[in-house]
Amino acid sequence: MCGVVGVYGQGPANNLIYDGLTLLQHRGQDAAGIATFQDGKVFMRKSLGLVRDVFRTEHMLRLQGTIGIGHVRYPTAGCASSAEAQPFYVNSPYGIILAHNGNLTNADELQNSLFESDRRHINTTSDSEVLLNVFAHELQEQISSSTQLKPSDIFAAVRAVHNRCRGGYVAVGMIIGKGLFAFRDPWGIRPAVIGKRFTEEGEEYMVASESVAFEAQGFLKVRDLAPGEAIFIDTAGQFHSAQCADNPQYSPCIFEFVYFSRPDSIIDNISVYKSRLRMGEKLAKKILREKPDHDIDVVIPIPDTSRTSALETAIHLGVKYREGFIKNRYIGRTFIMPGQQVRKKSVRQKLNAIDLEFKGKVVLLIDDSIVRGTTSQQIVQMARDAGAKKVYMASAAPPVKYPNVYGIDMPAVDELIANNRSVEEICEIIRADWLVYQDLEDLIDSVKFGNEKIQQYETCCFTGDYVTGDIDEEYLAKLELARSDSAKNANNVVAHFDVDMG
Repeated sequence: MCGVVGVYGQGPANNLIYDGLTLLQHRGQDAAGIATFQDGKVFMRKSLGLVRDVFRTEHMLRLQGTIGIGHVRYPTAGCASSAEAQPFYVNSPYGIILAHNGNLTNADELQNSLFESDRRHINTTSDSEVLLNVFAHELQEQISSSTQLKPSDIFAAVRAVHNRCRGGYVAVGMIIGKGLFAFRDPWGIRPAVIGKRFTEEGEEYMVASESVAFEAQGFLKVRDLAPGEAIFIDTAGQFHSAQCADNPQYSPCIFEFVYFSRPDSIIDNISVYKSRLRMGEKLAKKILREKPDHDIDVVIPIPDTSRTSALETAIHLGVKYREGFIKNRYIGRTFIMPGQQVRKKSVRQKLNAIDLEFKGKVVLLIDDSIVRGTTSQQIVQMARDAGAKKVYMASAAPPVKYPNVYGIDMPAVDELIANNRSVEEICEIIRADWLVYQDLEDLIDSVKFGNEKIQQYETCCFTGDYVTGDIDEEYLAKLELARSDSAKNANNVVAHFDVDMG
C-alpha cells in the first residue's frame, strides 16, 4: 500500500506535493519521494523515512517546476531501501518519471519480456520500475514514426499497458517537457481521485490516492479516475482523458474502507466515514442476534481506525462508549512489521490502557480487522491487566483468511490467524471471552452506498476470490515465501542511500 500525488500548478508544485504527501502519510511510512521538472531538467529527492524527515529546506528549494509527482511507500514487494523508493525515472522517450500504488501480479513475466524483447534493464526488484518501463516502451512504440507527442499516443500506450499488465495499480507520472499523466487499472482496485482549484493565474489540478490530499489545500474534488481510464494534462494546462481498457470492471478494494483510507476521504464517491458508521451499526445488530442478553458494560475502540465503527456499535447496543487506550502516534502500523518479537514490543509501546475504564467491567473491544492476531492477543491481555472482568472482542471486518495480492502487504497465509481456523479457535488463541466478526454481506452493504456504478468489491483477503482471475496456487506459494518474516528480515539487510537529482 502506498500513496501517490500528481500536481499541475500555476506556481511551484513542490509545496503542494509535500503537503499532499503529509496528508497521505498513513498510506506509507517507509519512504517518500518527490520529482519535478523545469526547463527540460528533472529534479528529484527520495529517501527512507517520513515525509517531514526526507524533505528539508535545501531539498525543497531544489525541487523546481510547476508540475510534479510524489510518493509515500510501504514495501509490498522488494525490500526497504532507498534504491526502491519512488518515483522512478527513465530517460527514453523524452524522460519519464512515474510513481505507483498497487501490485503487478505478473511482474516477473513482464521483467523477462522487458529484457528479452524490449531491451530494457530493470535495476531493482520493484514492480513500479517494471510498470514504468512497460509504459515507456509502449510510448516509444507509439511515437517511433512521429516527432510530435499527442495525447492519443499516451492513451494508446496506456491501453497497451493494460493489455500487458495484470493486478491492481494506479500510476501518476510526468513526461519531461510535455505534461502530467495518470492511469488506473481496468478493475479500479486501487483508488485515485482528481481535484481542481482556481487561482488568479489559472486552473490547477491534483491527482491523489485519496481526496483528503487536496481538499485540505483548497482543491475541489472533480471525480474519481475511472477503472481503465487515463488522463493527461499538458504543459499548457489542457486536460485530456480517455478510457483505455477494453472491458473495465468497477471492483474497488474493500479494505480501503475498512482500514487504510482516512475517514475524511471520499473514495469512488463513497464516504469512508459513513461506511465505517454503517459497519458499526451492522456489527451491533449481529452482536444482538448472537448475544441478545449481553452483559457488556462498555465499548472501547482499539485506536485509531476502529473509533468510528465502535461509537456506532455502542449507540446501537445502548451501552457506554469510552476511550480506554491511549495511542503513541510515533509508532508505525504493526501488522506489517517483520518479526514476531518486533510486533510484540511495538504494541506495548503503541498503546497504554486507562485502568479506570476497565476495572471491574465487561468490556467489548472493537478493532477494524484482525490479521495476525498477535496484536489482539496482547490487547486482550492489557485489558485484563487493567482489571476487566470479561474481555469480548469484535472485528468490523470478516476473518482475514487469504493474502491480498493487489498492493496490500498482508503476511504469508500461514501467519494469518483466521486461515483454517474457526472463530472459536481464534477466540481461544487471542484469549478473549467471546469473539465476533462482521459478516461479509454486511460489510459490503456498509460500503456500497453512493456509487451505483460499482459492480462488485475486491474482497480477496476474506474470500480467496481474486477478481483479475490470474492467481493460482503457484503464485500464492511464491508470494508466501516473499512475505514471510524470515524473507523480510533477509531483504531488509540492505544499504541505505539517499537519491537527489538536480
